[in-house]
Amino acid sequence: MYRTHNCGELSKKNEGEKVILSGWVHKHRKMGGLIFVDLRDRYGLTQAVFDPEKCKNYNLAEKIKYEFVIKIEGQVKIREKANLEMKTGEIEILVNEIEILSEAKTLPFEIFDAFKQEEDEELRLKYRYLELRREKLKENILFRAEMVKYIRKYMEDRNFIDIATPILTVSSPEGARDFLIPSRLHPGKFYALPQAPQQYKQLLMVAGFDRYYQIAPCMRDEDPRADRSPGEFYQLDCETSFLEKEEFFNLMEPLFIELTEKLANKKVWRKPFPRIPYKEAIEKYGSDRPDLRFDLEIKDISEWAKKTSFKVFNEAEYVRVLFVPDGENFTRKEIDEEFTVVAKKNGAKGLAWMKIIADKFDGGISKFFTEAELVELKKILNLKNGILFFAADTYNISALSLGSVRSLVGDKLNLKDNNLIAWAWIVDFPMFEKDKETGKIDFGHNPFSMPVGGLESLENKDPLEILGDQYDIIANGLELSSGAVRNKDPKIMYKAFEIAGYKKADVDKKFHHMIEAFEYGAPPHCGFAPGIERLTMLLTSENNIRRVVAFPKNQKAEEPMVGSPAEVSEAQLKELAIKLTGKK
Repeated sequence: MYRTHNCGELSKKNEGEKVILSGWVHKHRKMGGLIFVDLRDRYGLTQAVFDPEKCKNYNLAEKIKYEFVIKIEGQVKIREKANLEMKTGEIEILVNEIEILSEAKTLPFEIFDAFKQEEDEELRLKYRYLELRREKLKENILFRAEMVKYIRKYMEDRNFIDIATPILTVSSPEGARDFLIPSRLHPGKFYALPQAPQQYKQLLMVAGFDRYYQIAPCMRDEDPRADRSPGEFYQLDCETSFLEKEEFFNLMEPLFIELTEKLANKKVWRKPFPRIPYKEAIEKYGSDRPDLRFDLEIKDISEWAKKTSFKVFNEAEYVRVLFVPDGENFTRKEIDEEFTVVAKKNGAKGLAWMKIIADKFDGGISKFFTEAELVELKKILNLKNGILFFAADTYNISALSLGSVRSLVGDKLNLKDNNLIAWAWIVDFPMFEKDKETGKIDFGHNPFSMPVGGLESLENKDPLEILGDQYDIIANGLELSSGAVRNKDPKIMYKAFEIAGYKKADVDKKFHHMIEAFEYGAPPHCGFAPGIERLTMLLTSENNIRRVVAFPKNQKAEEPMVGSPAEVSEAQLKELAIKLTGKK
């Protein structure tokens, strides 16, 4: 009796068994009168052998081609010469009968040729279902599924409840553009797709569900980036009642440790995760999501710089330096075409530098300083051979520009170990920030966060000095999640929105349900929402988010395979009481 098996699960212990296998023709070759086929499915590969004297319909075997879908019946045999690179390499199937289930026409690109992995992305996305047959993409998707399964078990073992929240909701100022959905039943009114279930999960806390989670879809009309999907993404949305911030950290840290060590087989840099204030992260690493796998730190040398005769330095608000040991071999071309470019992308007007070679300063701006000034700098920074990169500008630009240089140094010197995950919590974010163009004060983070010091801080402090009880969890240069201790006090909420330029009437119109709910007994609560795609990127060592999404949008926020976004008919627009006035 023939029994159905998956490719990849048979071994020597199955010798002699009669089996049925189905899958894709991965490789096809003829040697003498024998035809050898590597048959592939999701589970792996198995070699099938077609012998004209053993296979009833051998003539069909002669017709099969690359990526045909076939079904075979045969007997498991021990291979004369094992292929140890294959999981099933000790056995093969001597085929008795073959059935061609589906033919495949010539493919638009080779799937498994190792030298053809970088075709035009538009072509690959148009035929994404073919690209997903590639081993690495397949493994990424399977890893993501296994990770989500692990997360669900972790959460439910700790009494979290999976609760679905609405997809059609109301437009809200939450940091990104909303996707709007016109209502047929209410002409002129619009639903909004949720940027996150933020308000709903806080309302669930008021309802008494003290531990909520879901793998939540989030929709934001944002521009694409290598680490951000345009339009939609998923997150582990999570909220808890009655926990202090540190209690919440201690509850959730083991999840990330287990995902790193047990699922991804990587190492955790430090346990427990460091808590780094936002200000310290910016000043030391030039980023609020620093890559901590390597130790390079930015130093503030403004005091030294202002005493020098170099005009660019002594007139700047801040002068910072990044010293890179063993970086003296960076070429002038690398400095001009790579390091300077990334510094300028972060606001710098340029990138000053000089080297220390054989214990002497050389090149770049070294000629603008006296010997005594250079000796003092060397003493301050305890310098050895290497290169110094300088940024002279405002507080933010001087730090952020060198932060981008630091990241590039990590790439160039291979300081970023893919087998190490450097988790950390970034804490004490500014509650408010000033818009560079308008000068307007706005929220710097989640508007529903509790300000440190509560109402007293809002009433008495400079808004730009107020900290929010907010936190991010970061790793290896990625922000995995934002979170916060939430604001549950209507008075504090009104005052926080007032500072950001919202009138009481505006708050009541947008958030009346939140205000009213908090007046009926609201527990203290906190939470966060790590991104599923970014978490998968991190644990699979991918550097592009499209590599961990089954059907991603391209860099223009389009999906070439199905042709979205697309125009709709006049009849559909009329039914929704919408008239197009023109196109951009």
